[in-house]
Amino acid sequence: MKTTIIGLGLIGGSIALGLRKAGLATELVGVDMNSDNAIKAVELGLVDKILTEDKAIAQADLVVLAIPVNALNAFLPSVLDAIKKDAVVIDSGSTKASICKVVSNHPKRAQFVAAHQIAGTENSGPLAAFHGLFKNKTNIICESSKSSDQALAVAMKVFEALEMKTIFMEAEEHDRHVAYVSHLSHVSSFLLGQTVLDIEKDEKNIFDLAGSGFASTVRLAKSSPDMWAPIFEQNVEYLSQALLEYIMHLQKFHYHLLKHDTKELHRIMSKANEIRRVLDDQSDKQTNNKKNKASTVN
Repeated sequence: MKTTIIGLGLIGGSIALGLRKAGLATELVGVDMNSDNAIKAVELGLVDKILTEDKAIAQADLVVLAIPVNALNAFLPSVLDAIKKDAVVIDSGSTKASICKVVSNHPKRAQFVAAHQIAGTENSGPLAAFHGLFKNKTNIICESSKSSDQALAVAMKVFEALEMKTIFMEAEEHDRHVAYVSHLSHVSSFLLGQTVLDIEKDEKNIFDLAGSGFASTVRLAKSSPDMWAPIFEQNVEYLSQALLEYIMHLQKFHYHLLKHDTKELHRIMSKANEIRRVLDDQSDKQTNNKKNKASTVN
């Protein structure tokens, strides 16, 4: 399957590596607006060669769009215009409602699979790409009823090659959920980092006093603003709602702290500890699924 990857950073590059290792792509062609990224992607073996957008899209059996969501909204219709019959387009956008809406009436809408691979690190660019990024992670497909059976079959082969678990939901539902479990955590990390930088003017204090808890909490603050600012903008409605609820909890915590109400602070934190059970239960389910698959193979 001739595959074109548009956007050769962490996500696009890691998809390319996964498809190559799985033998799903007979040829990997790259497209990137940043010429340095394009050259590096070839040097690293992420793709076989670089072509112009027009040539890369026209010859592809599969086009993977791994570009910022604001660019994706503008670019996707022209990609669908240019693809050949039976070619499939898959995206990796972190918001889905606006992307689905922009091509809702496109004559080739059935050849597009709206997807979101929930995986990543705080690093970006071709050098950040690695095989295994998506292993055991969740992939979401939205508006599957608007994609053809053939397009969905190709997409599922891709996500199975990346060793991902796929779930299905509607675009608005997706955007509402990721506002809380993904986008809000990034905002929180960015602003915690900014708060510390504003208060701790001496960078040596940050280095000397910050423990592993601080490092893990602000890890996401090292993420690319070029990628995340458009995501926040595209999901403004649901992210704003999530922020208001988060701020409300911060204000409650602040109020009880000033009142020296240790009992209430303890209750709040104990309630938050429930997230451990939720995450542990999910981890146990994944472990059991792996064991069941292994026993089936054996």
